[in-house]
This record gives sequence, C-alpha cells and structure tokens, in this order.
Amino acid sequence: MESIYLFILIVLIALAIVDLTVGVANDAANFLSSAIGSKVSSRKVILAVASVGLIAGTLTSNGLMEIARSGVFHPGMFTFHDVMIIFLAVMICDVIMLDLFNTFGLPTSTTVSLIFELLGAAMLVALYKIWTAPPETVGILSEYINSTRAMTLISAILASVVIAFTFGSVIMFISRLIFSFRYKRSFRNFGAIWCGLCMTAIAYFIIFKGLKYSTIISKESFLWLSNNMQMLLIASFVGFSIFMAILQHLFRINILKIIVLAGTCALAIAFAGSDLANFIGVTMAGVDSYAIAATHAAAGGDVSTLMMSELAKPVAVNPLYLMLAGGVMILTLWFSKRAKTVTETGVKLSRQDDGFERFGSTPASRALVHSATSLNKRVSAFLPDSVNRFIDKRFKPSEDEKKDKASFDLIRAAVNITVAALLISTATSMKLTLSTTYVAFMVAMGTSLADRAWGRESAVYRVSGVLTVISGWFMTALFAFSAGAITALLLMWGGNIALAGLLALCVFMLIQSSKMHKKRAKRQSAEEKELVVERSSVIEQCNESVCHTFGQMGRIYTETLNGLAAEDRKELRRLCKEARDLYEQGKERKYYEMLPTLDKLQEDAINTGHYYVQVIDYLSEVSKSLVSITKTSLEYIDNNHTGLSPEQVSDLEAINKAVSEVYSGIVEMIRAANFDDFDRILDMRDNMFDLFVEYTKSQIRRVKNKESSTRNSILYLNIMSETKAMILQSRNLMKAQRLFMGFGKSRKN
Repeated sequence: MESIYLFILIVLIALAIVDLTVGVANDAANFLSSAIGSKVSSRKVILAVASVGLIAGTLTSNGLMEIARSGVFHPGMFTFHDVMIIFLAVMICDVIMLDLFNTFGLPTSTTVSLIFELLGAAMLVALYKIWTAPPETVGILSEYINSTRAMTLISAILASVVIAFTFGSVIMFISRLIFSFRYKRSFRNFGAIWCGLCMTAIAYFIIFKGLKYSTIISKESFLWLSNNMQMLLIASFVGFSIFMAILQHLFRINILKIIVLAGTCALAIAFAGSDLANFIGVTMAGVDSYAIAATHAAAGGDVSTLMMSELAKPVAVNPLYLMLAGGVMILTLWFSKRAKTVTETGVKLSRQDDGFERFGSTPASRALVHSATSLNKRVSAFLPDSVNRFIDKRFKPSEDEKKDKASFDLIRAAVNITVAALLISTATSMKLTLSTTYVAFMVAMGTSLADRAWGRESAVYRVSGVLTVISGWFMTALFAFSAGAITALLLMWGGNIALAGLLALCVFMLIQSSKMHKKRAKRQSAEEKELVVERSSVIEQCNESVCHTFGQMGRIYTETLNGLAAEDRKELRRLCKEARDLYEQGKERKYYEMLPTLDKLQEDAINTGHYYVQVIDYLSEVSKSLVSITKTSLEYIDNNHTGLSPEQVSDLEAINKAVSEVYSGIVEMIRAANFDDFDRILDMRDNMFDLFVEYTKSQIRRVKNKESSTRNSILYLNIMSETKAMILQSRNLMKAQRLFMGFGKSRKN
C-alpha cells in the first residue's frame, strides 16, 4: 500500500486534535453559558463540574460515530482512495471553519458543519467518479448519497430553532409569573416542587441523550428504561421533590445552584456523548478504512479497487481513543480563550442589564422590534389594567438583583438548562438528531426575551446579534458544503501537490485567526471593561484615557505628515484606519461608558461627573480633527496629485514639532497630577497660532505666485485648519481635566 495513505492517516489524526480544540471552544457555550451567566459559583468550580461531565460523556460516545461512516453517503459505492479524500477534505474544512467562527465569537453547529462538509465532499467525489467512469458503468448520484437520512437530519435541526425559542419564551414567562424577580419568599413554598421537575427533566435528558449509545449499559437495560419511563419519571419527580425540600428547609442549601450545576454536568455529558463524533468521527472512520485496506493489501488484494462496504457495519470505538479525546476537550475547556469568547457572546446577548452592545443596529432588527412593540401594545390594550399591573410587578427586577453582577438570575439559568435538556432528550427519544448549539442558544434567547432583558435601550442591538448568529448558522451550511466540495475537487485533481498546499493554507489560517482573535479580544477588553463607581477610580480611568489618546494622536499626526511628504500611500492608508479606530473608540466611550458611569457615581461626585462629561466630549472632537487630516492626506496621495513643495514640508515640520511639544506637556502634567506648567502650555499654544497665521500667509503668497495648485492649497490649508482645531479643543480638554483632577483632589484631602 502506498505510503501517501499513511501520511493522510497521520494528517487526519493531527487535524482531529486541532478540531477537538476548536470544536470544544465553539460548543463550550452550550453547557457553560447558564452557569457562567448566573455566576452560580466560581469559574473554576463550573469548569470542574463540566469536566466531570465531559469525562462521563466520553464513555457514552459511540453510536453517532456512524454519521461520518455511512450517515451521509453509501460507502460501498466508493473506493478506499475515494473515502480517504472525502475524510481529508472534511477535516481540513472543519478545522478552518470552526476556527473562524471562534475567532469572531459566534457559536455555530458542529453537527451541521460535519453533515454539510460530508455531503459536499461526497457529492463532488461521486460526480467526479460519474464523470470519469466509462459510459457503461455510469451510475446516478442517488446511489452514492444517503439523501433521505441527510435531509431528515437537516430538517430536524432547522425545526429545532423555532421550537427552542418558542418553548424557552413560554416556560420562562410562566416561571417568572410564579416566582417574579423577588423569588426568595415564594421559592421557599414552591421551590422544592419546581426543582423536582427540573431534576426530573435533567434525569430524563441523561437517560435518553447520555445512555442511549453508551457501552456501560446493555441494550436490554436501556429498553427496560424506555418501556417503564412514565413510571420512572413520576417516581423521580416525587423523590427529587422530597430530596430538594430536605436540602432547602433542613440544611438551608440553595437548591437552585444544585439544579444549574447538575444541568451543566448533564449538558456536558450529552455534548461529549454525541458531539465528540463531530470532531473525531471522521478520523476514526479514516483509521478503520486504513485498517481495512491494510488487511486487504496483506492478503494480496489491490487497494486501488477496494470498495469500502465494511464501513457500513456497526462500529465500536476503542475506549482509549475516547479517553484521550476527553482529555483534550478538558484541557481546551480550561485554557482556551476562544471558548471564553464564544461563551460571552450568548451571555451578553441574554444579560438582564444594559451596557456595551457588541452588535449594531440593522434594518431587519429595527423592523422586528417595531413589530414586536406594536403587538405588545395591542395585547396590553386588550388585557385588563389589573392584569397588566400584576404582570409588570412580577417582571420588575429587584434592587438586590441589580446589585448582583450576574448577567441573569438563577431562575433563568435553571430554565435555560432544563428546557434545553428536555427538548434535546425528547428529540433523541424520537430518533431525531438536533444541534445542541442551536437548541441551547435559542432557548437562552427565548428566555431573555420573555424575561424582558431586551428593553427599549437594547432590544434592537440584541435582536441584531441574534440575527447575526442565526445568519451565521445558514452560512455554516453553505460554506461547509461549498468548501467540502471544492477541497475534495482540489484533492482529486491536484493530488499530493494540492494536499501540501491545503495543509499549508490550513496552518496559515490558524495562525492568522489566532492573531486576529488576540487583537479583537484586546480591543473588546478595553471597550467593555467594568464601569467604575468611585470618584478616584473615575479620575484614574479618565487620566489613562486622555494620556493614551494624546499619545496615539501625537504619533499618528507625526507619521501622517511624514507619510504625506514621502507620498507613501500604504502608510497613509494604515494611519487613516488607526485614526478612524481611535475616533470610533471615543464614540463608543460616549455611548456605552459615559452615561452608565454617571448613573453609578455616588451623590458626592456629581460635580466630578460634570467635568468628566466635558473631557469625554473634547477627546472626541480632537480625534475627529485627526480623522479629517489623515483622510484628506490619503485621498490627495491616492489620487496621484503633485506632492508637497519643500517649503510646505518645512512649514508642516515646524507645526508638527510644536504640536508634539504641546501634547507631551499635556501628558506629563496629567500623569504627574501637576498643572504648574499650565500657563507655559498656553503660551506655546499662542505661539502656534502665530505660526498658523504666518504659514497661511505664506501659502496665499505661493498661490498668487502660481507655485501651488488648487488641490495642493486646499490640502495644506485644511491641515492647518484642522490642526488649529485640534489645539483649541486640546486646550479646552486640558482645562476641563485640570478642574476634574483638582476637584477630585480637594474632595479627597
């Protein structure tokens, strides 16, 4: 047998390890979001509970391995070479696609990606075989593809999106009506019964989702459980309710935390039990295919004509492989920053309070919110006023809950887990395969909507986020199918050269996405840092923002003038983007940081807040002038106009030197909290104004002497004008900052 197949097998194993890391990072949101969002315990405890579930789940991962072997295509119609090409194409595409979704923090379905990658690759290989086969042996595509099974899987997954959102909304609405946000008193009376129902649903979930394909329970035992399920559920409900009542009333234990942690463990079991096949199922099928081919070659057979009918037989995965995969998943869960990013997306879209919104407004989200608002008004008008007042009272968050830094309370976390578990286990008992990502995410969105987490200030942005994620799911299917087909085609046509190129592309994409994720994480960390409430902390934060902004502006301004003089279009394009990003950060600070900070300031810091508003406004105005300078400079050079004259370059160098001195002086005063040089900086500013007048006159003289073109003059004068505006606004900012810091110090002393 050719050595290339051994190399392909090694590549499949390596890709499986990478796929495990990117796959777990994506699917971690399925079983971590509720626990992390409600802050049921420390992150270490939550991860430890999930790790136990992952280990237990690896022992049950067996039956769904069949999807990669025969769930989408008929292996008997493909040769050994064909199936190895299909498996290789699928793994390359899966690693790249999941890594990209993780980079942007968007949860997607590993089940959908696997199915459509297999479908695309298998269809292409089948079409290639039909196209190149002799006329007398040409078959039809339906003989190669298991289209009935594939369409059943796809339709069930799509239907789960609507069902999960609807059930999550309805059950959350009923739960909140019963317990309200001030649930502690009512929970003492009905909490044990409610938690008994939740634990029964979780147990039902573990039986049907976790044990169905497990090798630790016999088929006869599972059949007995299925046949006696109604009796077992009633007994479980009674037993769990009594047990929860004892824990609540005798031992004073918060039983909601038990529900959330137990549900987290159960979802982790189900994830490792079924979704593990999405990451290693293809590689395991490749290992089995290689073993079948090796046995055939040892018997003197021709591997090139070997048809892979044996892949359709039942499979029993080596437990050692499962345990190794479980170990990789646990390490990824604990140390992957991507897993944290994806988890935060779902948590932030469903959080109860307002704040920084990661997604912007879109026409579709605005239309949906307007429609929902109109419908709500009609329903409210139809209901009696007493009913509306009762509902409003039940859905009004308590002040105690607002003080808690959790994104949502334990009631919603328990509903998230219970509803997701119930839907997934019900579908599994009906032999329907669902995407745990779709179900868990849409349940969370449904409960947040019913819980009035999407208020007037955030609804448009939250809906936009949900639509973005859902559109990403459809893109998953389209991209997975297309990429699987294209990759398989390249491998069929290009052979070893295409294989080397695709592997190089895979490595390059992983490196680039890692860099991109680090940049995005750093930027979002700066944008979404926790808002401060103490006056001294506000001053420190503002000082840091001012110093950072002035440092960046001084550098960008200097490099822009240098790039303009050198006519460096590439450098100017980079600086234009940096200036625009700096301005956007200032806008986001005004929208998402300024007002929430003022709202949370103590009463004795109101005057401090007044200066804080001024500083933020002036920062935005200064950065706006810098954007104008970089943009006009880039447009001038990009349009290939005549460069600046030596006299103009000399003038701008003098201006740049003065600007740098002013900005350096401002930063030094702020960092040292010493404004003794304030008057000196003002004198420097006045001297700059004299320079502006002198250089403007010089430019007018050049225009009269026909030494400067119209566009050249407009550019030069625009730079002078915007630089003057920068200095004026910087002076105002420095004055406001001095008052801001001086007031803080006087109050402190």
